[in-house]
Amino acid sequence: MAAGVASVIEDGGTLLAEAGTGTGKTLAYLVPAILSRQRVLVSTGTKNLQEQIFFKDLPALRDALGVPFTATLMKGRSNYLCLHRFQTFESSEPSELFERPERAVFLPVIQEWASATKTGDRAELRDLPEDLPLWKDISAEADTCLGTKCPRCGDCFLTLMRQRAAESDVVIVNHHLLCADASVRQSAFGEVIPGCSTLVVDEAHQLEDVATQYFGVSFSNFRVDDLVRDGQRLLGTAAFGASQTQDVARALTRVSDRAQSFFMTVSTARVARPGAADARARYTAEAMADCGEDGLMLAGALEGLEAALALAQIGNPGGDQGSGIRDQESSAATVQRRAGELRHDLRFLLKADDQDFVYYLESRGRATFLRASPVDVSRIVRDALFDRFRAVVLTSATLAVDDSFDYIKGRLGIGEADELRVASEFDFGRQALLYLPRRMPPPKSPSFTEAVARETIALLTRSQGRAFVLFTSYRVLRAVQPFLEMALPYPMLVQGTAPRSALIEEFRATPHAVLMATASFWQGVDVVGDALSCVVIDKLPFASPGDPVTAARIDAITARGGDAFAEYQVPLAILSLQQGLGRLIRHRSDRGVLAVLDPRLKTMGYGRRFLASLPPAPVTHDLDTVDRFFK
Repeated sequence: MAAGVASVIEDGGTLLAEAGTGTGKTLAYLVPAILSRQRVLVSTGTKNLQEQIFFKDLPALRDALGVPFTATLMKGRSNYLCLHRFQTFESSEPSELFERPERAVFLPVIQEWASATKTGDRAELRDLPEDLPLWKDISAEADTCLGTKCPRCGDCFLTLMRQRAAESDVVIVNHHLLCADASVRQSAFGEVIPGCSTLVVDEAHQLEDVATQYFGVSFSNFRVDDLVRDGQRLLGTAAFGASQTQDVARALTRVSDRAQSFFMTVSTARVARPGAADARARYTAEAMADCGEDGLMLAGALEGLEAALALAQIGNPGGDQGSGIRDQESSAATVQRRAGELRHDLRFLLKADDQDFVYYLESRGRATFLRASPVDVSRIVRDALFDRFRAVVLTSATLAVDDSFDYIKGRLGIGEADELRVASEFDFGRQALLYLPRRMPPPKSPSFTEAVARETIALLTRSQGRAFVLFTSYRVLRAVQPFLEMALPYPMLVQGTAPRSALIEEFRATPHAVLMATASFWQGVDVVGDALSCVVIDKLPFASPGDPVTAARIDAITARGGDAFAEYQVPLAILSLQQGLGRLIRHRSDRGVLAVLDPRLKTMGYGRRFLASLPPAPVTHDLDTVDRFFK
């Protein structure tokens, strides 16, 4: 693989490299990249892999190769402290922030860290909760960035990170930052990532999903609430005259009132439609017609806010009134820009007439989102990402389907490319056993959930816990959970009861633990050793055809005369299944049982495609064989 990477870096072009777990694929692309003496951009699917490369692999290579090189780790904006926002936050009255209790607990911790940190990366604060609301008020969000007008631009952590990256030989980002940077490349603040000649995309199977998210359009009540809140804070300190202050205050009130009416109408219209219970529901321009008037009034209110802020700044040029006033004017211009962006996004979403996008509503907690996602990201990814680089390497443990790269090439817009497959070095014949139950009811049968519980209890009794039980839906997880908790004496960890990272750490530290989880635990989770000795998967992980993006992609393939099930749904599910089963064998000393409880592997014709994609482990239908394997 290293030879293949070296060749494409030297000659240019694209390399697709599937390399099984344990082959050392990270070193296989880093070594030739470093030796090429060209700047290389490495994008990973997760922050965990980013940190592994930066803190573990690169220091080892620096010692082993004897070649001097520099490296920079870059994460998304929200991971970094904004010194200007933090300064404003510290000076604000607690009442302005609704007297949040976390302020008293965490603010002193952040203040001490902020005075000493060299990077501003919140990952240095190991005890800071992942979902701490306070962090949103002080992080370097794009919406609130003042850019070069910021008084702290010179010592801004993002500015310093960009400068380090521009001087580094190896720049390590993740797919979220890679796509976010590409999507705003033409905006006012433009490029975060420096120019590079070589791009390596690790965990490349995740790139389509991330690109779908970042090259879309989103409008939510949270975005409007944040705008209004920041506008109201601005009024408390802005150098506007009394008249301008009143005009801006009235404009903010109109935006708040119109937004409340609009989102109430959206919620009511959504409840009245079929499929209202779904978290994501597709809509058309016709379906949004009953929300149109309220939507246009909200767009008008946002335009009014833009105008009020523009007039307030014209009325108070403040060029010689000191840096404090100029700072406030920069903040006013930023709020004005955000209002314009919200207005533009809302009107695009209300029209819902671009055939290249799928439009849908999403509910998450107290947030309501209107979204538009590209149906096909292949051209976007090719034009915005791959065509910017002389050499591109895409690698993952799961890229090929049916012994071919055609699926991933089609989804990511890749034309001519070199192809390489490196088998895992693991001895699956000795290290693993694949269990397929002899008899299971069909997944749509009312008795399927109980059968899953029965088989899982039998397997976990033999493995003595030490298992991931991975579900394709929360519904089945919640139905199976009480059966397992009543029948098994092992500690039960359930997704949603704690942050993902905390659950993984608790699983590693708790003997005989069982983790029940859904999609987010199917990949990017690494547990080496006896702590994980069994992975149970309830069903083949087909993407729900009721999901708006999936449905739109199925429709698009069908419209051009293709077979969406064979061309899209099955390959996507095969890659997901490979990722889920890949949680088990992570090291040559690992041993364990892979169990797939879906009878369609044996009863449906497409089951052969799934079976052919599974690790070459012995297959059994007999629980006694499982028992002997563990003994």
